[in-house]
Amino acid sequence: MSTPTALRRLVASLPRPPRDPRLYQICVLSSILLWGAVALDLALQPSLMLVLAAAALGTQYVAGRWVGLERFDPRSPLISTLSLCLLLRTQSPLLAASAAVIAIGSKFLIRRRGKHVFNPTNLALVVLLLTTDGVWFSPGRWGSAAFFAFFLAGFGMLVVYRAARSDVTWAFLAAWSAVLVGRALWLGDPLTIPLHQLQSGALLIFAFFMISDPKTTPDSRLGRVVFAALVAAVGGWLQLGLFIPEGLLYALAASAPLVPVLDRLFPGERYAWSTPKSEFQSSQPQSPRPQASRPAVVPSSHPVPVSPEPAPAAFAHLWPERSSS
Repeated sequence: MSTPTALRRLVASLPRPPRDPRLYQICVLSSILLWGAVALDLALQPSLMLVLAAAALGTQYVAGRWVGLERFDPRSPLISTLSLCLLLRTQSPLLAASAAVIAIGSKFLIRRRGKHVFNPTNLALVVLLLTTDGVWFSPGRWGSAAFFAFFLAGFGMLVVYRAARSDVTWAFLAAWSAVLVGRALWLGDPLTIPLHQLQSGALLIFAFFMISDPKTTPDSRLGRVVFAALVAAVGGWLQLGLFIPEGLLYALAASAPLVPVLDRLFPGERYAWSTPKSEFQSSQPQSPRPQASRPAVVPSSHPVPVSPEPAPAAFAHLWPERSSS
């Protein structure tokens, strides 16, 4: 047996990763949270984390029953819970629960053409930052020591899944780097300043796990590149021009309503969690599959009546496929 053939058989025998990238994302975010508590000695509050998880899962269950979803899916609310644990700072259990309710509730209430408009975690953070003094966001909380660990974790997720939205991540990082380097050159600052600004754990969490959300980014690759550049430009103006530390969070929330416009200008294939495709696969022409022969159906003299599944008419235009959000 030749070596290439043996290697191919060995690779084929290995267990394949789950098709849904949310499972890997949950593992990565959980690992980052654990690493922050152990290696960085961050003061995490288990009680608030439990409140976030309970509120997120409860909201997903109640809202799903309200709109008539077929089954309860905990994956998306768990991702929102972990993201809020990483980025949200508060001492109030009530505000923590409110953040989870806003995040999950927005997926069901603020929709356009079957997609939720805002990234759930991003919207929850922005709403609470604008409406209360009991919540804050600390970009420097994770420091620059976490840079390489976060980069490897995020890059690993993109490589494992050839991820559905890696283009928006790289486009944003390129545009944000251009903003920082351009400002340094304009002011005559040494390039060590923008390089240090890029080595931020919070920045990589934003780039790999927030702006790259497949359900809130444009459908086409060109639309995602334009969207990433827009977020970087608005974030640069807010953070560097107006000195708002949360500039990127506000920029993403302000740019999100333009996604339907970009989808109309640059149409593309809608992403679905249940059947994710890699960027390579989606760019290749798909050959038609041969139709399997079906046995002949003998008509019966006593047809069996089939009652259609009831669907909530008020929400039928929002959930055309009746899949979990």
